[in-house]
Amino acid sequence: MKKGFLLLLPFLIISCQVTETLRLNSDGSGTIEVTNLRDENSYMQIARDNYSKENIYRDTTYVFGDYIKKHQETFSRTPIADQRVFLKYSEVKIHVKASSYDKEFRTVYTQNFQKVADIADLTKTDHYLADIKNNYALSAEEHYYNVCYDYNGNRFHRIVTVTDTLEQKKEFDKIEKMKAEYKGRKLVQNYVLNYHFPRKIQSVSNPLAKISDDQKSLSLQFLLADCLQNPLSTNLEVILEPEAVD
Repeated sequence: MKKGFLLLLPFLIISCQVTETLRLNSDGSGTIEVTNLRDENSYMQIARDNYSKENIYRDTTYVFGDYIKKHQETFSRTPIADQRVFLKYSEVKIHVKASSYDKEFRTVYTQNFQKVADIADLTKTDHYLADIKNNYALSAEEHYYNVCYDYNGNRFHRIVTVTDTLEQKKEFDKIEKMKAEYKGRKLVQNYVLNYHFPRKIQSVSNPLAKISDDQKSLSLQFLLADCLQNPLSTNLEVILEPEAVD
């Protein structure tokens, strides 16, 4: 599973749209959804003759916690610290639609949360599923950055930290080669943040963010390759208007 994902990674970087949608309630609870959608026109340019030879159909929904139960034997053999990380994903729901007939390849990760600190780094969900199945240690992972969130009532933060600069450099160089190889082609490779808040937005740290007419939502778009080369660019601070006092 992990090997297959890594083989597909170059195609995902240059022919995919990732949308991260967060809806925050006034009490700090809410939902987050990350959707990976393969852009068919972009993928067709890359796959060429192999595009018409695809023969895939999968449409399934499951919960991360159920996967832990299914592979309880291997899960129980993982280090306790790793188990704590995996358990943070227990309530994450995964829906996979992969159809070469409908030409739709979409994966959606959804999590309900009581406070934003509980939000898992959903981009790692597939890797962690493979870790549980195969009894891989997290120390063997090639992740080089973490994403977490914070909210204190007036300030919301999307916090990205780089954890392995050497691995980041390897990824940076890999993507540079891909950019050169596919230069000149019109390929979709967007990473979009859509955030909805309980009150009006007073200010946003990124000046490229587009604020909705009611001033309670924002949309911010990046190039997916740029996000992977410089994940810190997706850090975000949003300050909301003070809560009205009766």
